[in-house]
Amino acid sequence: MFASAFPFSCTGVIELVISKQRRFNSVAAAAVLLLASGAASADLAVLQYHHVSNETPASTSTTPSLFRNQIDMVQSLDIDVKPLESATKEALDGDLNESQQVAITFDDAYSSVYTFAAPLLLEKGLPFTIFVNSQAIDDQDRGSMTWEQLEELAGHPEVTIGNHSLDHGHLARKPNEADAQWHERVSHSLDASAARIEEKLGVTPTLFAYPYGEYDSELEKLIEDREWLAYGQQSGPIGAQSAKTRLPRFPMATSFGQLSSLKDKLMSKALPVDAASLPDGIFKDNPPELRFSLPANMPAKALSCYGSGVGRLVVKSDEAEGAVMVTADRAFDSRRFRYNCTYPAGDGRFYWQSVQWIDLSKPED
Repeated sequence: MFASAFPFSCTGVIELVISKQRRFNSVAAAAVLLLASGAASADLAVLQYHHVSNETPASTSTTPSLFRNQIDMVQSLDIDVKPLESATKEALDGDLNESQQVAITFDDAYSSVYTFAAPLLLEKGLPFTIFVNSQAIDDQDRGSMTWEQLEELAGHPEVTIGNHSLDHGHLARKPNEADAQWHERVSHSLDASAARIEEKLGVTPTLFAYPYGEYDSELEKLIEDREWLAYGQQSGPIGAQSAKTRLPRFPMATSFGQLSSLKDKLMSKALPVDAASLPDGIFKDNPPELRFSLPANMPAKALSCYGSGVGRLVVKSDEAEGAVMVTADRAFDSRRFRYNCTYPAGDGRFYWQSVQWIDLSKPED
């Protein structure tokens, strides 16, 4: 029904760099081990799904067999599966216990979630969240659940219903769109969907997932005004320095969710960077530059970053300012792309940070 959020993937190159980082044994690694030993021992990995089916577009689908194997791996690792809202708040407050935690989410309320994923999770007593774009349910778009099916699921204590906008439209302000026009359009999309969900299901959604993972600072302000938690599609775990209006999730479509890399994602830690200080993803210069600061005892030479479709990114550091600069050596052609960065955290685990960029000059999906 909706196009893939990302036509290009960093998955393969991230797996490669993680393999190389496992062999990292320099003085930098020792410093990181010291840092990791004093840091919080757990963060929250949020898994993002769309379809769970063999019959739907591969770019947004997880096969039923892979989905079952992913859940089996989570349980075999003794990772706690928690309700999204409470686990997110605990992660942001730094109140997670020593066990790594996971939350499970589904975007778009597709019928394959009702027929396969939900029964499996409910049988296991595992909580999950469904983000609903209400117009698709009203219009009975092909592949969507019905309100009756959503009402049935919402009656289970394990199930949370979130808001995914009215019509899954692009919410970042369009080029040449007047402020007042944008504000009216987006406010209506946010609030009309929330009202429709409350009317049909009797729940007031306080969790929001950005369509296509796209957001800008103006949209974040609208989310903040409503006191919602909002989730994107950039990868990485949620930690104490994450931002409540740009929370990361790990996409779990078949191309992203292979078991060979799943454990690294489940056990990852949020890179200790103030996420609110990172760019919102809207840029003018292509390729854009990502700039942030690492703690003093985390040398920049241990940081590895990759971009969607371009491979390894250029990482430079300014010791005088304590800053790290990340960019590509060529321009990107797609509307959306990511910079994914990892850093060894000790005990075979990795810090992870991702930024999604949006080229507003490119056509919408």
